[in-house]
Amino acid sequence: MKLFISADAAAVAVGADEVAAAFVAAGCDVVRTGSRGLLWLEPLVELATPTGRVAYGPVDAADVPGLLAALRGDGAHALRMGDVEAHPYFAAQTRITFARCGVVDPRSLDDYIAHGGYKGLARARALGAAATLDEIANSGLRGRGGAGFPTGIKWKTVAAAPGPQKYIVCNADEGDSGTFSDRMIMEGDPFQLIEGMTIAGFAVGASKGYIYIRSEYPHAIATFGAAIEAAKAGGCLSDFDIEIRVGAGAYVCGEETALLDSIEGKRGQVRAKPPLPAHQGLFGKPTVINNVISLASVPPILADGAEAYKALGFGRSRGTMPVQLAGNIKHGGLFEVPFGITLGELVDGIGGGTATGRPVRAVQVGGPLGAYFPRALFDTPFDYEAFAGKDGLIGHGGVVVFDDTVDMAEQARFAMQFCAIESCGKCTPCRIGSIRGAEVIEKIMQGRDVARNRALLLDLCQTMKLGSLCALGGFTPYPVLSAITHFPEDFDRAPLRVAAE
Repeated sequence: MKLFISADAAAVAVGADEVAAAFVAAGCDVVRTGSRGLLWLEPLVELATPTGRVAYGPVDAADVPGLLAALRGDGAHALRMGDVEAHPYFAAQTRITFARCGVVDPRSLDDYIAHGGYKGLARARALGAAATLDEIANSGLRGRGGAGFPTGIKWKTVAAAPGPQKYIVCNADEGDSGTFSDRMIMEGDPFQLIEGMTIAGFAVGASKGYIYIRSEYPHAIATFGAAIEAAKAGGCLSDFDIEIRVGAGAYVCGEETALLDSIEGKRGQVRAKPPLPAHQGLFGKPTVINNVISLASVPPILADGAEAYKALGFGRSRGTMPVQLAGNIKHGGLFEVPFGITLGELVDGIGGGTATGRPVRAVQVGGPLGAYFPRALFDTPFDYEAFAGKDGLIGHGGVVVFDDTVDMAEQARFAMQFCAIESCGKCTPCRIGSIRGAEVIEKIMQGRDVARNRALLLDLCQTMKLGSLCALGGFTPYPVLSAITHFPEDFDRAPLRVAAE
């Protein structure tokens, strides 16, 4: 009896290791995979059958004896879900980047190759470096870390830069609230990321790569490290080397130049631009910096062709986006879908509304610096330009849901406090503005000179947006201004708050 059980950190957190151990003790052959992304059903147990896998979930260690009896034909079991790929949540997806997640053993190079791995690199080498750059540019792939900058343009800039030494840097410092797609790739399909980095190195002429992983991801660090060693042993990294660097947990090191300083052993602080990292990046050399999902999207683009990838999407946002549904939501998890699906379809249709059963009041998209969207904006397509047009951003694809008990003034204050704590201190608008912002919101919440302080807060937000050196200070006004715009009543409830306290 062969079973597949996720070793993904989200599954482990709810008992997957204990479930796997119970099946192993009963004599079952257990393969530890990544997660399928149906996180509300973890731990998910999949049984290999002649017609495909049959899934059961969520499974507790105490369920194992009864489930084994059912699997052996000695009785029925209530946890049976059926073919996991036929589940409505899964079947509605277009899995390209995450096609192997939850399917393969993430530490097995043979398993990766058996499921189509390294076809992208083989085609890239057959095309040549220049044609590979054209293929990425023609696919329409844009940075999935939040900025949405065209990947092909970035790669071509580095390829054209003079100098014998160039670098590929993978930004795996996934720090946004409600995001976990990078972690899922590193824990569930790390060879795809390794292949993507190798293709990037081949295309731009770089022989060395670094991946910067936050220290809060020990499972990802271990799994990705094991995959690097397996790739080396299998001859897949003979002309390209990858080194892991572990970050200490600074949110600002998710900004590309602060990340470079951290890799170099310096304090993670934002650099002024120019020069751009593509010209003078890591150790002063031309550097490609892409996040995990950007690089992991490269192998399927090369394997299947740019046109197939470009055919998916909406407007200038081509391909798929792994949307991460989190917060107060009934069906939380990862949902890979072409750009263009509306926010309402994601929250109500895919996510099933709130876990509490109360009405959805606000949704924050794009991490702690993303805008809060009310239900009135649920018809907004999930697309870079569409969200920007509504003063929002899709960022890394995190969607955090709040029900009608949320206090949006509290959320606005939190945004400023978060920025104050995480600021690298390099520029005044971010370092000082965020502290003053939290103080001003506190005064508004206390009912002190509300009209004057509200005007002061709006002016401060404009200063931070236009004057900050990086997106940390520049984007902090997004959640604040959206809360004021869409939920003004929460900033006029001082008497109620005082009474409650």
